[in-house]
Amino acid sequence: MSKKIIGIDLGGTTAKFAILTNEGEIQQKWSIVTDITDKGTHIVPAIVDSINEQLEKYQLSPEDFIGIGMGSPGTVDRTEGTVIGAYNLNWTTSQPVKQLIEEGTGIPFAIDNDANVAALGERWRGAGENEDDVVFITLGTGVGGGIIAGGRLVHGIAGAAGELGHITVDPEGYDCTCGKKGCLETVASATGVVRLARDLSNEYSGDSKLKYSIDDGQLITAKDVFDLAKENDKLAVSVIDKVAYYLGMACGSVANVLNPSTIVIGGGVSHAGVFLTDQIKTYFDQFTYPTIRKTTKIRLAELGNNAGVIGASSLIKEHLNGTL
Repeated sequence: MSKKIIGIDLGGTTAKFAILTNEGEIQQKWSIVTDITDKGTHIVPAIVDSINEQLEKYQLSPEDFIGIGMGSPGTVDRTEGTVIGAYNLNWTTSQPVKQLIEEGTGIPFAIDNDANVAALGERWRGAGENEDDVVFITLGTGVGGGIIAGGRLVHGIAGAAGELGHITVDPEGYDCTCGKKGCLETVASATGVVRLARDLSNEYSGDSKLKYSIDDGQLITAKDVFDLAKENDKLAVSVIDKVAYYLGMACGSVANVLNPSTIVIGGGVSHAGVFLTDQIKTYFDQFTYPTIRKTTKIRLAELGNNAGVIGASSLIKEHLNGTL
């Protein structure tokens, strides 16, 4: 029997787990609630207990596994296997994740940033089609990303490479939580779409369901804006055009530097589908030169919530092979 892999996608609400084959096919999935109380001290012990319970349930031993790979929020030291600054986990001090999980399970362990891990998943089994040069952008509450160049994740000197949400798209734009102005995250995240809608509504005087909802004090979401744009609500159309403009600019800048085979768009906002990517492509073509326009594709992510666990399983394989 060929050895298996455990993939973990650690989030602020839940930790998702999967047992996968060496080829990245999911055999079992489960999840546990992420307990962030007591400065997050219960998180790793709960992960260890959950893995050991599953091994007992399926009558498996540590020797049946190549290893465990995990994606985590925060600043990850891949060599030491530690995480710090994962504020949605209440981890404000360095957490010895690798040490505790290896000691608790007896299985080799590797860890990386959650966006990087999702990028690996989409590259290996998703829209990246296992090509060597893939960029992944995730549009959710914030905007994150991961860059794979020449088959390797790009980490940078401080591990901060791939922070695509902090590409400046409007130097005079909104303040970002990072401390500078006009980051992509401020206009292309779910909260950014709503912010744009509220601001453009102030200047709009025509008929619009979106404007009525905003003026009426109703709570609107990014999905509401996209749904109304698909119905040709003129204010909503102008909002999404602005979002697509900024995303096309950012994707164009990345592609002009890296010339990836594919830029994969994922995250909750990407559920708008080809309605969004078609508009991004229009502006992408405006901001790129001919070679890039001909060779770099923009595609929707395919793995959804499975990207993290699949990417994590890929992570441990590459880690043990010494290629990451």
